[in-house]
Amino acid sequence: MAKIEKLIVVGDRVLIDPDEDREKTNAGLYLPPTVTEKEKVQGGYIVKTGPGYPVPDFDSLNNEPWTTPKSGMKYIPLQAKEGDYVLFLRKSAIEIEFEEKKYLIAPQSAILVLVRNDYLED
Repeated sequence: MAKIEKLIVVGDRVLIDPDEDREKTNAGLYLPPTVTEKEKVQGGYIVKTGPGYPVPDFDSLNNEPWTTPKSGMKYIPLQAKEGDYVLFLRKSAIEIEFEEKKYLIAPQSAILVLVRNDYLED
């Protein structure tokens, strides 16, 4: 898993390790057969997240043109966090292979449900 640090996820996207068993998730959620047959929804664990939605730095917009900006890009963080289990729309995801393992990259807008690990432990 250390080599996964080489990947940098950008913007509002998440890197997902897809679930192989699609009938029942580890969180105990059952997917109906109609969903698994058409593969519209898939589950998996979030491995990495991007920084979030970029927003302009309004402080630098008010500066004089000859001054240097005080800060870089600002981001609205994502709700999804590393280790969360997600159900997401499969058609919005892109499949990649890295270090002989398949991953999916999906925008946060494709995520339907997040299940946090601390909720599973209770």
